[in-house]
Formats: sequence, structure tokens, C-alpha cells
Amino acid sequence: MPSGAREEGAAASGEGGRLILLGTPIGNIADASPRLTATLASLGEDDLIAAEDTRVLRKLATALGVELRARLLSAHEHNEASRAGEILQRLREGRTVALVTDAGMPAISDPGFRIVQHCAEAGVPVIAVPGPSAVPTALALSGLPSDRFCFEGFPPRKPGELRAALDALAREPRTLVFFESPHRIAATLAAMAQAFGSGRRASVSRELTKTWEETRRGTLADLAAHAQTEGFRGELTVVVAGASEETPEAGAREAEHASEVLRLAGMGLRLKDAAGYLAEREGLSRRELYQAALRAREGSPD
Repeated sequence: MPSGAREEGAAASGEGGRLILLGTPIGNIADASPRLTATLASLGEDDLIAAEDTRVLRKLATALGVELRARLLSAHEHNEASRAGEILQRLREGRTVALVTDAGMPAISDPGFRIVQHCAEAGVPVIAVPGPSAVPTALALSGLPSDRFCFEGFPPRKPGELRAALDALAREPRTLVFFESPHRIAATLAAMAQAFGSGRRASVSRELTKTWEETRRGTLADLAAHAQTEGFRGELTVVVAGASEETPEAGAREAEHASEVLRLAGMGLRLKDAAGYLAEREGLSRRELYQAALRAREGSPD
């Protein structure tokens, strides 16, 4: 028996309650780890599996040849907060609780954060059974610098909030990783091209580890044009190169916005009011616009 099976089996036998985060395949079932299979098989009738979708979990177990004996409980984004108390109670009784989402690692752009937080605050042990993740997979396939990166999850849906979020990241030197849906990818890539510069390098990976897996690389302008004309299907991960001294678009945009605020102020508006007006119109940060205008005014000749 693998060592992982003995380890998780000890937890299932009642030696002490703990939460186990189970990483599941993001597409290809062959990516399931032996430890994942052994852990699911080791859980007994007194244990609990909290799943984002119990139907998806049952299909996974069938594909792995595992007969689930533990009690199943749904724990998704709409009920996670209320489920946390019930799960914590089971853990305090000395039971093992496994947490699983439809694909990937719980709590990473998936349900699980609140449950882990409750357990950590209560002093309940939490361990993870690692599994595939779209974030490092797409990052490795992108051909972009991977020594330092940051994961931003799904960008905001509303245009104004999207512009503000991307503008805040325009100077970020680390490689950026995002998730996005097929019906929003065209608008998101166009907004990225405007915020980061049309020549910024990027990639879009779709259907990672699945039959129709594909990674398309190019500039944000190229990818935005492809999304507009042909589209991207499936689950998408976008990787964007970080800002560098060779990409001055962020500074140019700040100067342009500051100039517009000063122009409005020259027409009789207070500087703060001018910044507020432009911020609301463009979906930008009022405070950052005001500070940029102050810097521009102080640096301009009398």
C-alpha cells in the first residue's frame, strides 16, 4: 500500500480530526495521483467528503475505480459559509473531512477558502494532496518569464471595474495569470491591450490537459484580434508578460490622464472634482488620478 494511503487511512481511523484538501485532475483523468485515489478509498462511513458538486465527484470516483463510503456533502460558493460550521463540528468529533472541487485545488479560485480559514482559526490540522493546476501549467506553456508571477483569478465583469483593475496592474513587473470565460475573453483582451499596451506579450491556453488543448501566443493586440474574429472556446487561462522599462505605455497613460485632469481644472473645476469626474467616466481610481495630476502640476513650468 502506498505511504499516502497509510497516512490518510490513519486520519480516517479516528486518530484525530483533520481537513484534507484533494487536488483533482483539471481535464485528463490520467493526471489523478495515486495518493488522491488512495485517500478517497481510505475514507470510511464516519468520515465526510465536502464536494463542490457531488455528481462530479461520483463520476471521478467511478473513473478511478473507487467505491465511496464516506458521507457526501455539497459545499459550493453559495453555501460554503454555512457549511463551514458543520464541517468544523465533524472535525472536532475526530472525523476526517476531505474537501474536493470539480477540478484543481480547493480554495484556488474555487470554494474552500472559508472552510480552510475556519479550520486554521480553530487549530484543526489541514493538509493538502496536491494535484494539477491550470495556473502553473499555462505559465509553463506561455514562454513568458516564470521566476516571478502573480495570479489574479477572474477579472471584474463590469467594464469600469475591469479598466480600474487592469490599470492598477499596468506597472506590475511580474508575469500575470488570469482565468477568463469564452464569452468575455474578447472584451478582456481588448481592455488588456489598452491598459498594458498593444505590444505586450501574452498567451491564451484553452482546455488544458484535454483533447483540444491549445496555447496561442502573441501580442495582446494579436490575441484580442483573434478573440474578436474567431474566438476562444473552453476553459481559458491568460498569461501576460509583466511591465518593463521597455514598455512605457503605463507612464504615457498616466501622463495623458493627468493632463486631462489639469485641463478640466483649468476650465474652473477644483482639482479633486476634475479627478473625480474623470475617474467616474473612465472607471479609474480617483485618488491615483488626483495624485498624478498633483505631480504633473508640480513638475510643469509656471
